[in-house]
Amino acid sequence: MIKEKKYAIVGGGIGGLTLAIALQQKGFSVEVYENASAIKPLGAGIVLAANAMKAYAAIGIDQEVLNSGKTMKHFVVKDQYGGVLSSTDAEKINIKYGLVNTLTLHRADLHYVLLKQLREGTVKLGKGCVDFKQESSGVTLFFSDGSSSHADYLIAADGIHSVFRKRLLLTSKIRYSGYTCWRAVIDQLPSNFNPDEASESWGLGVRFGIVPLSKNRIYWFATSNAQPNDKRMATMTPSEIAVLFKKFHSPVNELINATRQEQLLHNDILDVVPIKQFAFGNIVLLGDAAHATTPNLGQGACMAIEDAVVLANCMVTENDSLRAFKNFEKKRIARTTHIVKTSYTLGKVGQFSNPLLATIRNAAMRLTPESIAEKQLKFLYDVSFT
Repeated sequence: MIKEKKYAIVGGGIGGLTLAIALQQKGFSVEVYENASAIKPLGAGIVLAANAMKAYAAIGIDQEVLNSGKTMKHFVVKDQYGGVLSSTDAEKINIKYGLVNTLTLHRADLHYVLLKQLREGTVKLGKGCVDFKQESSGVTLFFSDGSSSHADYLIAADGIHSVFRKRLLLTSKIRYSGYTCWRAVIDQLPSNFNPDEASESWGLGVRFGIVPLSKNRIYWFATSNAQPNDKRMATMTPSEIAVLFKKFHSPVNELINATRQEQLLHNDILDVVPIKQFAFGNIVLLGDAAHATTPNLGQGACMAIEDAVVLANCMVTENDSLRAFKNFEKKRIARTTHIVKTSYTLGKVGQFSNPLLATIRNAAMRLTPESIAEKQLKFLYDVSFT
């Protein structure tokens, strides 16, 4: 019986923890190895679309996730002056699909909810995997602290810089999007702030997002076209970032100026050029390790959550984990490839720096009927986990 085998998950992020929950519910023996030495309230905000909530409903923890976040009524894309380019009625989607859409959370809050669902001792901290040895009898993992562990099967959920993908698929490539990003979570709310609306405002080569969170907090993010690994961008202060958005509508500059340096996170936006293989014998890639995407569709974490539920169901359906891994690969590659490609293209459009192209883009968005936008969203929400 495959449930009697030992399963190791490398990576205690959202995808890895969701998979561990789903597998434990189904009677599998699983351990999660996480690089971090302690669970700390790190990270910024996250938005879960209806497909992710549908996945959590499938494993019975959607209410716990829902209770830790804040449901948005609207998602709006604006120009830099505050004019509406497109608007999505999240409440309408909630009713139509019977699922919560656009749930905003702090990443740390979601991690806390997921960790509470696991048996004590499931997550092993301070276990950064630096190497592995794959044999037909199993996989041996070697950690940064000098220790090692053996499992019959390995699920690699170790992110965009996956040790496993780099070794198993030498042709895989991490791709720079052409723009960098700053993020922060603050608790100073401006007077003209709409707590029921998540928004993104597009300028010339820059974008700014505003995402209300629970407990009277705001998650904001800002992007700017830049060269990769630009040290000047990496060390910018809030006041320097505000200069990039000085022509933007209120409360963009208010939010930036209310941010302390220690609240600011920075990273270049990357993805993985779509690959054609997730399963490698007794090892399978999951989440960002398999299909890291740019955040333009808000689907990075959502795809990892979907992966987790689909893989767990494949492992129950098949009485052989090797077949389960290949079946998972077959079910997921086309969907995740489409998401990665669409998100990458959308990011390029959103980052237009040419005034003429930006004007044409904005006009096209204003003229796009809501029904077309809803049809595009339906692809995301219309997902099966079996």
